[in-house]
Amino acid sequence: MKLKKRWGLAVTLAVMVSIVTACGGNGGSNGNNSNNTANATNKPAETAAAQETASGSGAGDKKITLGFSQVGAESGWRTANTKSIQESAKEAGFDLKFSDAQQKQENQIKAIRSFIQQKVDVIAFSPVVESGWDTVLKEAKDAGIPVILTDRAVDSADTSLYKTFIGSDFIEEGKKAGQWLLDQYKDTQEDVNIVELQGTTGSAPANDRKAGFQDTIASNPKLKIIASQTGDFTRAKGKEVMQAFLKAHKDIDVLYAHNDDMALGAIQAIEAAGLVPGKDIIIISVDAVKDGMQAAADGKINFIVECNPLLGPQLMEAAQAVVDGKEIDARIVTNETTFTSEQAKEALPSRQY
Repeated sequence: MKLKKRWGLAVTLAVMVSIVTACGGNGGSNGNNSNNTANATNKPAETAAAQETASGSGAGDKKITLGFSQVGAESGWRTANTKSIQESAKEAGFDLKFSDAQQKQENQIKAIRSFIQQKVDVIAFSPVVESGWDTVLKEAKDAGIPVILTDRAVDSADTSLYKTFIGSDFIEEGKKAGQWLLDQYKDTQEDVNIVELQGTTGSAPANDRKAGFQDTIASNPKLKIIASQTGDFTRAKGKEVMQAFLKAHKDIDVLYAHNDDMALGAIQAIEAAGLVPGKDIIIISVDAVKDGMQAAADGKINFIVECNPLLGPQLMEAAQAVVDGKEIDARIVTNETTFTSEQAKEALPSRQY
C-alpha cells in the first residue's frame, strides 16, 4: 500500500503518544504539518489503528536510529532545514546521528559508511552533488539499510538504491522564475541582459534551476543570459562573482540568483557600485528565507520563488514507514509558492524561516 499523508500523520501521532507515555513530555509540533497533526487527533479510530500497527511491527518498542548527512551550513535555508530535521527527530523520539559534510562529497560518503557500520535503521542525506553515489548506496542496500534522499536528488540509474526522494521540484522553480521574467518583459523591443549566479557546480538545484529558467525564457529571444557562474550558494561568493560581473559588463538588466544568500551578497556588490538593486538591476531569487524576504519587502529583490526547507516532519514520516515495512511513494514533492515584493511584505511577519 502506498504511503498516504493521512496514514503518515496518524503514525506520527502514534509515535508522539508513545513518547508522552514513556517520558511524560512532548516538544510540540513543527513545520507545515502542525495543523494536520491536530486534525489527526479528531480521528480516534485511525490513531488506534496506527498504534496497533506500530506495536505489531515492534517499531513502538524500539527507538529508530536515523543517520543523516547534511550538505553543510552554507545558507539560511540550510540552517532552517537542519533545525527542522533535528527538532522533528526529537519530537518523533528518533535517535538522530547527524553529520555535517561541509560541502564535500567525500565527507558524506564517509558519514554514510559510518552509519552502515553503526547499523542504523535508516540513512538519509541531502547530496552535495548528483553523481558518484552508486557504490556507497549499494553498500547500504547490501547491509539492508534503507536510504531516503532529502532536498536533492542523485542521478543513479538504479532507483532501487533508495526508497524515496523528498524535496522540491527544482526545474519547476526555475520555470517559475523564468515565467515571471517573461511576463515582465513581454513587450520589450530591446535586449534584456541577464547574469546568473548558479549554485554549487554539479548539484541538483543548480542544474535544474538553470535548466528550468533557460528553457522558459527561450521563447523570448530578447532575453539573453550574458554571464553565468557559480556562487556556491554562499553570500560571500555571490558578492565576489557579482563584483566580477559588474566589472565585465556595464549593461546588466537582470540578476537571476539560484538562492537568496547569493542574491544578498550580490546586492552588496550592486550597492557598492553605486547602483540601486531592484531598480537599476532587477533581481530574481530562489528560497524565500527570512533575510531574502526582508530584502524583497524592501524592494531590493523583485521576485522570489519559494523552496521550503522544513522537510523534517515528512522525513520522519517516511523513515517510520520504511521501518514498518510499508511501501512509500518514490517521489514526495513539497508545496511551495512565489512572492513579489508586495507579497513578501505581507508574508514576512509570520515567516517561520
